[in-house]
Amino acid sequence: MRHGSDASLNIIDQTNVASRRGSCFISRMRATLKTIGNFCALALIANFMTACSSIPKASFGTTKAGEAIEIYTLQNKNGLIAKVTTYGATLVELHVPDKNGQLADVVNGFDDVSGYEGDGNQYFGCTTGRVCNRIAKGKFTVDGTEYTLAINNDPNHLHGGNDKALSKQVWKASKSCCGQSVTFTLTSPDGEEGYPGNLKMKVTYTLTDANELRIDYEATTDQATPVNLTNHAYFNLGGAGSGTVLDHLLTLNADKYTPTDDTLIPTGKIEAVAGTALDFRQPHKIGARIPDSAAAKTEDCKTATLGYDHNFVVNGTAGELRPAAKLKEPKSGRVLEIFTDQPAIQLYSGNFLKSQAGKNGKTYPFRGAVCLETQHFPDSVNHANFPSTILQPGQTYRTTTIHKFSVE
Repeated sequence: MRHGSDASLNIIDQTNVASRRGSCFISRMRATLKTIGNFCALALIANFMTACSSIPKASFGTTKAGEAIEIYTLQNKNGLIAKVTTYGATLVELHVPDKNGQLADVVNGFDDVSGYEGDGNQYFGCTTGRVCNRIAKGKFTVDGTEYTLAINNDPNHLHGGNDKALSKQVWKASKSCCGQSVTFTLTSPDGEEGYPGNLKMKVTYTLTDANELRIDYEATTDQATPVNLTNHAYFNLGGAGSGTVLDHLLTLNADKYTPTDDTLIPTGKIEAVAGTALDFRQPHKIGARIPDSAAAKTEDCKTATLGYDHNFVVNGTAGELRPAAKLKEPKSGRVLEIFTDQPAIQLYSGNFLKSQAGKNGKTYPFRGAVCLETQHFPDSVNHANFPSTILQPGQTYRTTTIHKFSVE
């Protein structure tokens, strides 16, 4: 029975428990509760509005095409700060404390959108896709139809293509009223960059009070199409532009990797890391066994990978959130732990960085940052034995990656 309903009042009258005075009292109480309810509703609305307004929005410049770009600032109760922009759904800044509580920005980026449209941008912090990493010779077949993509990393397709790759598009942003969170949305139309299907995407950045930057991805399609989204942040836990990352200690939760040919396309084999320079199951300095260790610039490298540029198979069950990597910078004590539900993670040691100018006049030297990109295997669409990247109509692509910061 509903408490306070007309039926309950009828029962009270019938049992002669309530007098007319009691009925008046009940009426007054009901009116009071209604007023309190309205007040509470207004308070809740005010709290939601406050939460939304606590995520500042500012101009991040104007693109060459004349589109206005926005940047949003997330901040948790511990003082961590993440800044994200509508251009490429990109992570621009990430300020985290060292063992003495001193904040530093630990990701590469630029002061405004002009830098991201310039020659110095190497996918800094952006959302990459529709398919991140490489597709062999820019070709794949789905349901008997062959599709041809741009060759932008000769002889292969890389990170979604050219001007309409996700990293170069302007996304729409909406602030959450439930915490420090911003969601970016974009629809990539059928045929864009050669991919089939209208692909609707959401990328949500959330900064938690547990010092986690969480990235949630979601996508739907109206035609079968490959999807493999990631974030291409370049990390230097000593502070972006502070030198190389060769002394960073790296641990990977990976017993296996996918060998490649000289163009970094997987051969289709999955091999053990044991006994190789790719064995990071225990902490190792990135520079201790790096290929082309004597190189001072990209042109000095002799191996196909130019350093580390390898896909590792994350231990455990794909689809379940689990540890993938741990990165530590000894001097500052900053630690980054990465958790993902994806099958793999790409280790890239900044082999093409060329001392380009970045934020606040800092430069980003050769091997001055490391990327740890959670993903499906490269060229999965052309390897039946790899986890599938094909999204079907009626399905929803969902994946989560968490970057957790601490000190040791």
